[in-house]
This record gives sequence, C-alpha cells and structure tokens, in this order.
Amino acid sequence: MNSTLEIIENNLHQVTVKDQSFIFHIPTTSLFKRDELTGDILSSIQRQDDPTDSSLVKELSTRYAKSDITSALGELKSLSLVGKKGLINTIEELVPLALDKAPLTTVVLSVNTGCNLSCTYCYKEDLDIPSAGKKMNFETAKQSIDMLLKESPNQTRYNVVFFGGEPLSNFTLIKDVIAYSEDVFASKGKLVDFSMTTNATLLTENHIEYFDKHNVGLSISIDGPKAYHDRNRISVTGQGTYDTVAKKAKMLLSRYKSRPIGARVTLTTGITDIDTIWDHLFNTLGFSEVGFAPVTSGDISDYNLKPEELIDIFANMKKLGEKYLSAALENKTIGFSNLHQLITDIHEGTKKALPCGAGVGMVAVDHEGGLNLCHRFIGSDQPLLGDVKQGLDKPVLNDFLNKRLEKNEESCATCNIRNLCAGGCYHESYARYGDPAKATLHYCDLMRDWVDFGIHVYTEIMEHNPGFYETYIAPRKAQA
Repeated sequence: MNSTLEIIENNLHQVTVKDQSFIFHIPTTSLFKRDELTGDILSSIQRQDDPTDSSLVKELSTRYAKSDITSALGELKSLSLVGKKGLINTIEELVPLALDKAPLTTVVLSVNTGCNLSCTYCYKEDLDIPSAGKKMNFETAKQSIDMLLKESPNQTRYNVVFFGGEPLSNFTLIKDVIAYSEDVFASKGKLVDFSMTTNATLLTENHIEYFDKHNVGLSISIDGPKAYHDRNRISVTGQGTYDTVAKKAKMLLSRYKSRPIGARVTLTTGITDIDTIWDHLFNTLGFSEVGFAPVTSGDISDYNLKPEELIDIFANMKKLGEKYLSAALENKTIGFSNLHQLITDIHEGTKKALPCGAGVGMVAVDHEGGLNLCHRFIGSDQPLLGDVKQGLDKPVLNDFLNKRLEKNEESCATCNIRNLCAGGCYHESYARYGDPAKATLHYCDLMRDWVDFGIHVYTEIMEHNPGFYETYIAPRKAQA
C-alpha cells in the first residue's frame, strides 16, 4: 500500500554547521552528516501535499537512481525519522520503572554538617557552624560501604565521595573510610575510587600527601578572582576567603601528581564574566579544569541569576567555547569542563530518561545514615529513600522516579534535547517549584541553543582534529 508519509518531527533535529548539514537523531542522541539525497527526500516530503514512496521516487529519479532513493528512504523509516502519516508513534513509549536491584555505584558521605565558611548562596539545609557540626561516625560510614556492595554486588568499579559542610573537618573519618574501603573492595576483586569537593581553607601538606597517595579526585570550590570570590564565599566571621583559598590551591596544584585538579565556580546574580573567571583559574592559578554552575533557583532568591543575566551567561559560555574550539584544533585543551561534558555526551550518544544517577546509580548518606536522593537533599523535607541498615526503600524510590518520568513525558516529550537534559536537576526543581519530580523549564531555549553550539564544536573538532577526543576527553572520562 502506497501510504502518505510525514516527517516525524519529534525525532529529528537538523543543524547546519558552516556549509554542512547534520541530522541529530533525538531518540538515540546520535549525529549524522546529512547527504544531498537525504536532504532532498526531507524537502520533498515537506513540499508535497500527499507524499508517498512512489511520488518521492518519481520526483527525485531525474537526479538519483531509484534504488538509492528507496534505500535512503528505508533508512529514514528505520530510524523513525519518516513514517506513515497519522499512524506513527512519534514519542518513545514510556516504560514504568520497577527497580528491584538499583545499579548503585556511588555513595556520597556527608561526613560533617559543620562548615568553617558561611557562603551566602549555600543550598545546604543541614549546614551548621563548626562548633555545632554533626559528624558522621565510622560505623555509619562502614554501613554505607557495606550497603553499597549489598545493593549492587555485580559492579566492577565503585565510587566513594566525601562531602560536607567542609569534609576536611572530619579528616580522621575520611582516612578510616578509605582504609576500610580499600580492604573490602580489594577482597572482593572490585575497584574503588575516591573523590572530594573542598573549600580548601583547611588544606595542609599532610592532607595533600595522603590524598595523593590514595589517588583521591579533588575539586576546589572557588569563584574566580578575589573580587568575585570574596563577594559570596566568606568565613563565619564575614571575611573574604580568596587569599587563603588561592594560597592553598597553589600549594595543592604544585604538589599533587596523581590526578588533575578541577575548580568549581558558582555563578550568582551580578557575576556573568565567564572569561575573566576562567582565565584566572586556568591560566593564573593553574587548575586543569574549570566548571560553571549557574544559580537560578537557590533558596535565597536574591542570589539567583536574573533572566537577562542567564542569557549573558550562556552567551559568554559560547564565547569561551569558541576559545575551546580554537585550542582543540591545535590539539590543546583549555579545561572548560561544561563543554567537555557536552561533547562527550554527543560523541557517546548519551541517552538519559532521568537527568542524573541520583537515586539510581548514586545515593547520599546523611550523618545519621539516612539515604537521600543526592547530597543537595540532605536536611530537606523530602522523604528518605531508606537507610544504611535496611538499604534502599525500593517502593519509595520507584514511586518518585516514575513520577518524574511521567512529568517529563508531559512537558519534555517533543523537545529535541530530551535525552540529554531529561528535565533538568531534581534539586533545582525542588527549590523552584517545591517538587523535585517536576521538570525544570525556565531556560529550555537557552539549553537547546547550547546543545546546538556543542554540535557545532563537536563536528568541527571531529572533522579537523578527530584525535582530540582520545587525547583529552577519554582520559578525563576514565578518571571521573
């Protein structure tokens, strides 16, 4: 039967980079260079009133062999980019999750609620001043590791992340956890990796020597040059901390050999100068990577980026991205981790039904042993997902994840980056809407434009320096 055809718009996004056209296959997050015949088939379908296989062959056979037209059309159908009009399911079918064994690989340990800083924008709901900090004890930490192995015994590699407050304020526990983890994972023939985010103010040579010996991945929270950093990252007595953090960061960067050190930047209202911040952290201080986290839905609305500032942020990220591209074409890297991650997702065809591994591949443990969706939810009013003694509460977890999938289906089903974004950060939705299951929708257009920019960068790199991925991206992923 010669049925009328249509383009399945929800599965196809066309992007032009310079003089070349590409098809972004939305269901699989795959990128294809669009040849002339494919472009003509798609144009003909859009132009004809009732396009069919035979009408397309008739129109295009003066330029192409009939067998080539039929073959190309068949490929478009197999990818669900073209289908029978009115009868094609243009959206991937929503399959309810029913996790029996969560594929956990990561536990985030909140080793102390106390922090020696009082950052104005901090999201932590359980944060305490140093003297009131609630420290996790070793038994709870040990049970966290044992729970990880019990819940997910068949993984080959696991991750233990130390968080706070300021994690270095419970360094004794960190050492005990690393010693226990190295023994127990090795006894089972498993690999374990450790990482930590720190404000660096308590960092000593002893810490550096120990972490270097145990190959701990370190990330430093620093917001750029002194004028930017000291605006928000202040001590409990109200003093700026840049001088201390920069001094400690330089000491760390000069001595640490096992892994690259990254800087994590929080962008709040009034701070949109991406290039100046990156230049200071990458070129002046010498961090290997710099990543930016814009605050749009923090608990204290005065620090949230205004809509016009968020537009500036993305525009400035693209400007830095052009520097990234120029360096990549010379087989160099400028350590812009946001773009690193995006082109990794494009290269690997990342397909996400959920925005991150929170609750599935990762859980965060509070100081009492409660299991939280992620570290951002510790201390919040959201229900726990179980505890380290009993393990994950599968019904509660499945209920939450399916609510998120359903809401994504309602609001994200026709979006061309739905399998890269998957509705956005749970905590951002919680802070903005009071509902972590709701998709974050307030900067979708900017995100779509950012992904298009990433496609532009990726295609240029793969055409002119395809070895860049193996040189710079693959090693980074292996260390993540």
